[in-house]
Amino acid sequence: MKAGGKSRRKYALRSLRSQLLARTLLILALLLVLIGFLQYFLMKDFLYRSRAEAMDTQLNSIPADLLIKDSQEQSGVTAPQEQTNRRNNRPGPFLFWPDMSLASIDTDGTFQSLSNENGLKPPRLTTKQYHAMQQSKRMRHGYQLITDAQGKEQLVVFRPLGPPDRSSGLLQMGVSTTSMQEQLINQLRTFILLSLIALAIGLALMLPVLRRTLVPLSRMVQAVKRIDAGNLAERFDAEQGQYEVDRLAVSFNGMLERLEHSFAAERELQMQMRRFIADASHELRTPLTSIHGFLEVLLRGAASNPKQLQSALESMYGESKRMNKLVSDLLLLAKLDRTPELKLEDISLDALLLEMKPQLLMLAGTRKVVFDMTAGIRVLAEGDKIKQVVLNLFHNAVQHTDMERGVIQVNLSAGKKLVDIQIRDNGPGMSKEQLERIFERFYRGDESRTRSSGGAGLGLAITQSIVEAHGGNITAESTPGTGSVFKVTLPLAGTV
Repeated sequence: MKAGGKSRRKYALRSLRSQLLARTLLILALLLVLIGFLQYFLMKDFLYRSRAEAMDTQLNSIPADLLIKDSQEQSGVTAPQEQTNRRNNRPGPFLFWPDMSLASIDTDGTFQSLSNENGLKPPRLTTKQYHAMQQSKRMRHGYQLITDAQGKEQLVVFRPLGPPDRSSGLLQMGVSTTSMQEQLINQLRTFILLSLIALAIGLALMLPVLRRTLVPLSRMVQAVKRIDAGNLAERFDAEQGQYEVDRLAVSFNGMLERLEHSFAAERELQMQMRRFIADASHELRTPLTSIHGFLEVLLRGAASNPKQLQSALESMYGESKRMNKLVSDLLLLAKLDRTPELKLEDISLDALLLEMKPQLLMLAGTRKVVFDMTAGIRVLAEGDKIKQVVLNLFHNAVQHTDMERGVIQVNLSAGKKLVDIQIRDNGPGMSKEQLERIFERFYRGDESRTRSSGGAGLGLAITQSIVEAHGGNITAESTPGTGSVFKVTLPLAGTV
């Protein structure tokens, strides 16, 4: 049970649906985190700028006589005693906001807090920084974050005292950032809570959506489970509304079609091989049985009879020749079934047929032979193999024509790219069923005649293999009662 539970969990983690869901939620979570950070920093800047503008408005609303020294004191024309009295009578701290601070800075850098004891202690910069601010024209645009003596962060704004053309110092106002930080934290908490709720809702919505989206893929998985070597006709629906799944279905259908053709070809090859082995065994067993029978006769005493001995020896010799030819044909077919190694040469077909003419006439006997050949036809081929093709077809025509009335025609012609060799006879012809199987190995249309003449049904199969090894094609046409014609087509030299 534990192993089963682990395997189910492992499958769930490796399933496409769980991975898509996890990655989608991860991307959504990362986007929400990024949005949260952007929102925090943008909101923080917005709050600080808004508060700085409000503080600047407050500074502008403070009466000038509370902040600016007497003009005579500034100009230095007042008597020292009067100056002392004025300085003693200057307004003291008057700010009562508990979370704000206020200070003034003279032109000489003298710093004076204007906040009462209930307010914040104003933070203080260096004299050099205050001098730089007084000389800058941009101090009213913006704010600074400064930490005071108590370690509290304050948002501070500045404005000049007096008119811009004759400034008498700076006025500094600060406010604690604690409330703004709390506001930002509360907004961030709200955003996190809403984000978690959004992720939960997204999870609840994504599960059925992914399940529905992956239905075509699940159907393909079920269809694949139904497919085996005996059921390759299964095909996938290539129009399921999802481009990637449709492409996958098309690819699978193409693969299944190729597999189906391959298995069909394999089954056909196995059937041919079984038939080939059975026929070869039968053909070899016949001469061996005959030879074995003659040997038994000789061993029983026939060897002492010269006539019986001679007859037996001649019969055994004939059977051994048949068996030797059969083995040679089988070896040749086995060699042609593999990748044949031909010694191709540029040869003249008409010259080759003229060279074979005496041999063909001798083979024909009293039959009439007509040659019709076009001169100058050249092919890229192995001469001995082409001779074997012509001899096999011509011998087949001789076997199926009458010795006295038989007529055999040998024609050679050429087109733009192909050359045709035709051997026609006026024999009994073949039926449609015989034409369909004429090039099969060990097939004999007339069992009695071919066996009596020594044929094993391999000649036309060998001929077809040789022609196809040269990149050509061989066909047969026949009508019962009018004869047959075999046509060999080869590519002309220079067109291969």
